[in-house]
Amino acid sequence: MQRKAIEDYREIVGDEYIASIFKKARKLYGKHILHVNSTYQGGGVAEILVSLVPLLNNIGISTGWRILHGTPDFFTITKKIHNALQGEKINLSKIKKILYRETVKDFSIYTHIHHDCVIIHDNQPLPLIEFYNKRQPWIWRCHVDLSAPQKELWDFLLPFILRYDKVIVSNKNCKRKGLPVEQKIIHPAIDPLSPKNKELSNNDIKKYLKKNNIPTDKPLITQISRFDKWKDPLGVVDIFKLVRKKVDCRLVLCGGMATDDPEGIKICEQVRCKTDKMVKNGDVIIITTENNILVNILQRVSSVIIQKSLREGFGLTVAEALWKERPVVASKIGGIPLQIKDGESGFLLDPKDKQGFADRIVQILRDPKLAKKLGKNGKKNIKENFLITRLISDHLDCLDELITCK
Repeated sequence: MQRKAIEDYREIVGDEYIASIFKKARKLYGKHILHVNSTYQGGGVAEILVSLVPLLNNIGISTGWRILHGTPDFFTITKKIHNALQGEKINLSKIKKILYRETVKDFSIYTHIHHDCVIIHDNQPLPLIEFYNKRQPWIWRCHVDLSAPQKELWDFLLPFILRYDKVIVSNKNCKRKGLPVEQKIIHPAIDPLSPKNKELSNNDIKKYLKKNNIPTDKPLITQISRFDKWKDPLGVVDIFKLVRKKVDCRLVLCGGMATDDPEGIKICEQVRCKTDKMVKNGDVIIITTENNILVNILQRVSSVIIQKSLREGFGLTVAEALWKERPVVASKIGGIPLQIKDGESGFLLDPKDKQGFADRIVQILRDPKLAKKLGKNGKKNIKENFLITRLISDHLDCLDELITCK
C-alpha cells in the first residue's frame, strides 16, 4: 500500500485545514516523538497509529512506534487489568504484579528512549516510565473508561500514573475524578483514506462478498468488533433473534483477534455455541479474519450497523459506519453519543435494553427513507469532527504544550 501524504486529504477537509496543520508542525521541527503500545494490528489503537505515525513523519515530525513484547501470561494479566480498569473484579496476586512489572522492565532494557516526548498507550506498557531516568515529558494515552476502576487495581497502578506529565482520555466520561495529573480529552478519529474506509468499486464489493460467501439476498445486520465481553456479541445475538421475528434478515459478527487479547478466542467460541444452528442454516455469519477491505465492504452493504457495547472508550466502528452513511443503532455510553445524535444521525439506547435495540433496527429496516437520512446526517458529523486530520491537529497542540512550552 502506498504511504499517504497529508495533501491527499485536501479534497476532504480543504486547503486551509491542511495549511493549519503545517503551521502547527513548524513549532515541533527537530523534535523526536515515540509511541509505545502492545500490538501492531487488531483493535482501535493500532489502527490509529498505523495512520497517525506515518502522517506525522510526512509533515516533518520525527515519530517512532515501538511494540511491547510480552508472553501469553503477561497478556492474560494485562487483559484482566483492562477489564478491571472498567470496573470488573480482579485477583491481583503478588506473582501477577511481579510478572507485569518485570515483563515491562525487560522490554525497557532493549528499548532505548532518547526522544523529546514519549506517549504510552493503555495499561500494557504503563510501568515503562519507572525504568528510565526521565528527562522528557511522558503522556499516558488511556483508551478505556477510567471513571470507575476496581479500587485494588487502581491503587496498584496509581504510582506509575503519577509519574506522567499528562493523561489523555477519549471523552469527558472517561476522566478519573481526583487524579492529580492533568487530564486532557482528545477524541479518536478514523482515516477516510485507509483500506477500511476508502471508496470501493462495485466490482470489488461483489468480488469480496462472493469470495467470503456473504449473500445479500436478505438485509444484513452487522456488528464489527473484537470478540470481547465489553462488546457483548452474545447480547447482539439475542437482539437479532428478536428482530428476526418481524423481519427476515441475516446477522454478521465480524471481529479480528488482537494479539494482546487472549480472551477473544474464548468469547468467540461462546458465540459459536450459541449460534450453532443459525450458522449452519446461514442466518448468522461469524468472521474472525483480519481483513480491512472486507470490513469496509460489510459496513457499506449492511442495512444496519449495531454497536452494543457495555463499556466503551470511544467506539471507532461507529464512526467508520457513519462515514459510509450507514444507519447505526448503538449503546448510549462512552464516546458513542459524541458521534450520534439520537433520532437524527442514528439511535442510542441503554445497553441492557435488548427489545429497544430490536425495535429500532426493525424501524430502520422498514423505512428506507429514515435509513438514508440517518446515514447522511451521521457522515456530516464524522467529517466535521472525527477524521485523522483533526486528530493530527489535536496531537500537535498537545505536543506543543508539553515540549515547546515547558
